[in-house]
Amino acid sequence: MIDGTEKIWMDGDLVPWDEAKVHVLTHTLHYGLGVFEGIRCYETPDGPAVFRLREHVERLFHSARIFMMEIPYSIDEVAEAVKETIRVNGIKECYIRPLAYIGYGSMGLYPKENPVRLSIAVWPWGAYLGDDGLKNGIRVKTSSFIRNHVNSNMSRGKVCGYYVTSQLAKKEAISCGYDEALLLDTEGYVSEGSGENVFIVRDGRLKTTPLTSILEGITRDSIITIARDAGIEVIEARFTRDEVYISDEAFFTGTAAEVTPIRELDSRPIGTGKPGEVTSKLQEIFFSIVKGENPRYSDWLTYI
Repeated sequence: MIDGTEKIWMDGDLVPWDEAKVHVLTHTLHYGLGVFEGIRCYETPDGPAVFRLREHVERLFHSARIFMMEIPYSIDEVAEAVKETIRVNGIKECYIRPLAYIGYGSMGLYPKENPVRLSIAVWPWGAYLGDDGLKNGIRVKTSSFIRNHVNSNMSRGKVCGYYVTSQLAKKEAISCGYDEALLLDTEGYVSEGSGENVFIVRDGRLKTTPLTSILEGITRDSIITIARDAGIEVIEARFTRDEVYISDEAFFTGTAAEVTPIRELDSRPIGTGKPGEVTSKLQEIFFSIVKGENPRYSDWLTYI
C-alpha cells in the first residue's frame, strides 16, 4: 500500500490526500491517453534534493506534445509545483508522480474540448525491486509480450496506456517465480524491462539498447554520462537475449529501479551470478550523486 502524505497538488491547489479525486467519466480513465513522470527526491546533508527535476518535467511536456495534449502550465511552473508539494508535505525523501490527463467532458475517442488536468503526488517509496535486489541482484524472465512497434505507438512518450503491456509482462514474470520481465522488440532484439532500461557488460565495455524503440530514460542517460566520465566505454547498439546470457554483468536503470543488478535471466546466471565490478562501481557513484555526496554532478540536484 502507498504510504500517503498530507497533500496532493491538483490543478494549482493543494488538496488533502484522501480528497484528491476525479469523476468516474474522466476521459483518460476510459481511453488511457495521459502522460506522467516518475521522479525521486533524496535526503542529502543539505536537505531534500530532486534528481534531474528539469529534465523530468521537460520529458513530461515532450510526452504531452507528442500526443497533442496542451498542459496549461509552463515547465517552470510545474517544476516549482513539484518543489511546493514536497515542501508542504514536510518529506525528506520521496517518489514524485506528476500526471497530466484528459479530464471530464465528452466521451468517445476524440476528447474535443475536454480540459487537460495536472496532478502531482509525493510519497515515501523505497527500492522498487527490493533492497535485496539492489544489493544482490534480481531474477529476470524474457517476456512473451513484446515492446510496441514504433508505428503502433510512439516510443518517446511516457503514456499511461502503454503500461498495459508492461503490467502483463510483469505479472507473467512474477507468476513464473521471477522478479522482473525483459521485453524484446518486434524483431526479437532486447528492448527494455517492464519499466526500466537495460545495460549489459562484456569485456569491460557497457552496452545498452539504442533510442530507436525505447523510452529515453533519464537514469539511463545519467549512467551513460557517469560511465564515460569514469573511462568506461559505452556502446549503444542492438543485442539479442543470448548476448545477455553470455554477458559478464547486466543491470536495469530507472527512476524507480535506480541501478538494480540482474543476476539471472531465464534461469541462466549472468556472469558469476552476483553483481559485477562495473555494475557495483556505477551503482556506488549513482547513489553518491543522488545523496549529494558527489560535487562533480551537483547540477543534477534541485534542493528544496
